[in-house]
Amino acid sequence: MIVPFNHVLVLSGLLFFLGLFCVVVRRNLVMILLGLEIMLNAAAVAFVGASLRWQFMDGQALVIFIIAVAASEVSVGLAMVMAAYHRTGSVNPQQLEQDG
Repeated sequence: MIVPFNHVLVLSGLLFFLGLFCVVVRRNLVMILLGLEIMLNAAAVAFVGASLRWQFMDGQALVIFIIAVAASEVSVGLAMVMAAYHRTGSVNPQQLEQDG
């Protein structure tokens, strides 16, 4: 492995916390979905790094499932955002709470 495993874990952790920060701080549903995507990609990076470190292909196989889940999450999430926008005229999550 060319890149040390510790560096892969640090990158994965930074990506995960960047996505978590985006989910917590942003006030836009599209940006919240983007933060979730970044968190899923961080998990995928960690699985690939672990797979290369211990020479097992299970982690890389699991990444394929993570990518499939991320793709379905995007399609369902964007459909929900569009439904919320048609209902309230805004993609602000606080506006959705008020209209309840």
